[in-house]
Amino acid sequence: MALTESNMLPLGTVAPDFDLLNVITGESESLNQLKGEKGTLIVFMCNHCPYVVHLLDSIISNSKKWKQQGIATIGISSNSILTHPQDGPEEMASLAVEKSFGFPYLFDASQSVARAYDAACTPDFYLFDAALKLHYRGRYDGSRPGNDVAINGADLQEAIDTMMVTKTPLAKQWPSMGCNIKWEASNAPEGFHS
Repeated sequence: MALTESNMLPLGTVAPDFDLLNVITGESESLNQLKGEKGTLIVFMCNHCPYVVHLLDSIISNSKKWKQQGIATIGISSNSILTHPQDGPEEMASLAVEKSFGFPYLFDASQSVARAYDAACTPDFYLFDAALKLHYRGRYDGSRPGNDVAINGADLQEAIDTMMVTKTPLAKQWPSMGCNIKWEASNAPEGFHS
């Protein structure tokens, strides 16, 4: 596991479109189909990463609250299943059912969506406004496995609150941190070393 920080895509970036397999429904679904009326949270995640596992229950719980506010959550796994078969579509679907996700869990088999978003780690959070412009990219909160900081989603919640009220992005945004995305050799970003 290589501890990796977000690449911090420029604020205001328009969300790259995609059409990916929703492992829960077995259907291909696009960003346009899944986006929220007032905002869209895209989380690059996977089944096995301890940083994702640490936050997952809170993400699931908060996503249900945010959905009532008009903000859709979309989970995307872009990990190579050649090296990490536990992150494949069947395993993803099992986890989504077991945990009652309440949001779509999409499989980025080609890893092209992760490249388009400049995603680097799991979990990597991207909050887009109603016009699909990037309002926040960064951490969920300050909690990490083993650091004894309570999980509360405070940083992401503050970003959502400012998006809904002032429309102005937070001046200070801390990068997310977690396991690096498991790239296939042909897809790895330039300069990437596992």
